[in-house]
This record gives sequence, structure tokens and C-alpha cells, in this order.
Amino acid sequence: MKYQIQFATVILLGAMSASAQVASHAPSLEGALPPARMTTLQVTGKAVARVNGAALTDRDLVREMFAIFPYAKQHNGFPEKLEPQIRRGALDMIIFEELVYQEAKRRNMTIPDARLAREEQEFRKQFPSTDVYRQFLKEEWKGSRQALREKIRRSLLIEALMKQEVVDKSHVSDVEARSIYNKNSQKYAREELFHIQTISVLPPAGGAEIAAEARRRAESMAQQAKGAKTYQDFGLLAEKISDDDYRVNMGDHKPVGRNQLPPEVVKAALALKPGDVSELIQLGTAYTVIRLVAHTSAGQIPYAEVKGQLRSDLQKERIEKLRAALGKKLRQGAKIEML
Repeated sequence: MKYQIQFATVILLGAMSASAQVASHAPSLEGALPPARMTTLQVTGKAVARVNGAALTDRDLVREMFAIFPYAKQHNGFPEKLEPQIRRGALDMIIFEELVYQEAKRRNMTIPDARLAREEQEFRKQFPSTDVYRQFLKEEWKGSRQALREKIRRSLLIEALMKQEVVDKSHVSDVEARSIYNKNSQKYAREELFHIQTISVLPPAGGAEIAAEARRRAESMAQQAKGAKTYQDFGLLAEKISDDDYRVNMGDHKPVGRNQLPPEVVKAALALKPGDVSELIQLGTAYTVIRLVAHTSAGQIPYAEVKGQLRSDLQKERIEKLRAALGKKLRQGAKIEML
């Protein structure tokens, strides 16, 4: 979750003036901007917005843009068509975070010194040596440890207010989740599924001679398949002799619904137990044998199987709504200037 803040993401503003040596010595510091050669964006430290008088800089903006689109590091910048959208999203986010921070201060929320010291210590562990850390401190914070501590404090205050106003209020009880499950039983109906492996002979178009050769090959293939006792044995054989495209995946089709399989294959699968291999099945001019991995009957998915995902999905929905409501509330009466 974004608001369980990793300080490297929030603290490392990634100034374009930072040396390549610092970047190379701290590859795990997610959120830091890459060296200038990796992006066409120019970061100067100028203000891009003011929130109740507090300036937000292009460093803040670009840091958030990289958080939204981390692939920019590999692609030497942002896609031209997406950059305006990414920029708007990043600007909205840094304004929101500043409003949250200001609200936390208005409420006189505090971070215990012991917690602050602990988080600073954890942050320092990301650097391979004391010299690298000192170099970072010099280039990013003009050597001021206090400035770094204040940035950590700011991050913790944002996290604390978000936990109070969003995360804690988004909790979904088991009673609520079960009620949703009961009211949406159709959503949790499970279709009949067949999980099979196949080995196939797919002959080219031709006359009786080609058809006869295909039949002989198919019978040999079926005999070999019968000797495959395990998933791996069958899969390796499929890779070696099968003509169908599933051979590159151990002959595995993954679980599919009844209506996605030919009737002949369904009929054969219904006669098998997991691990069994079918007799030769003819499908037009093609031939196949199947190995049944699993057969799942249609029915209602038990609540126990879905409750974790259900509660997670419901909580995500609540978080989005609570965050949007908080942002709307904090913007009321706030003076926001776009520069």
C-alpha cells in the first residue's frame, strides 16, 4: 500500500545533480531518479505548485512520476502520449500528500523520537558504506542530517494520518464479507472445469496415403502416451512428439470450461480419473490423447475459498472511496496554486 511508506521512495528526491556514483551504489533505493542521461526531463528545483503557501518542486513531481511509471528508467523517459497523463496524476498525488501532511500538523500529530531514530537507522542500512551515505547526505541535503530527519518525520506523519483516516476505516469484517458473498451467490458459482494435457497428431491435407500414415503415427503416439505415468513424463513426451502448440508447455491446457473443449474430449475426460490417459481420440483428420490432471465439478465456491480475496477487494474499494473523500475534504478551503 502506498501509505505504508518506504522512505527511499519519499525521501530520495533524486536530484538530477546527484552523481552516477551514488545511484550505482544504491540500486535498491526505489523512487530515486536516475542520472540525467536516463531521462529528458529537466529537474531544477523550481516550484510547480503551492499548497497553502508551501512550495512543491519539480523534483517532487518527477519523483512521483517515476513512482507511477517506473519503466521510465528502462526506456529513457516517459512515453510521449502518456507523459501528460502521468504528470497530472503525479501532480495530484504530491498535492494530496502535502494536504495530508499539513492536516497532520494541524492536528498536532507527533512521531516519537525513538520511532524516528529507528526509521533513520533503517534508512541508513540501505547504503553499502558510511562514505556513500555521507556523500548522499551532502549532495541531497547539503550535509544536513536534520533535514533528512525532517523528511522522514514528514513521511511518517503522512502515513499516520492515512492509517487513521483511510486504512483503519477500510477494515472489512468477516460478517460483512459473508453477507456480500451470500447476496452475490451467482458471482461465486464455479463452472465445470477440465485440466488436461494433450499429445496430438495433426496431419497435413492429403489423400489416403497421408491419412493412413497419420493413423499409424497416432497409434504409436497413443501407445507411448499410455506409458507416461506422471505429469512430467507425459509433458516431456508431448514436447518431443506432439504436433499441437501445447507441446511447448508440457502439453498442459490449464483448467478450461466444458464448452471450450470438443465433445469427444469431454466424453473421454469424464471416463478418466486424475492421472489416467485416454484412448486415441479422432477429431476430424487429427488425433489426440489426453491425460486428465483434474476435473472440477460445477457448483458454489465455498466461502472459505474466497473470503480472503473478497475481503481484500472490498477493502481496496473502501480505501479508494475514503481516500477520494479525504482529498475532497482537505481541498475545501485550501489555497492551491499551479505554477
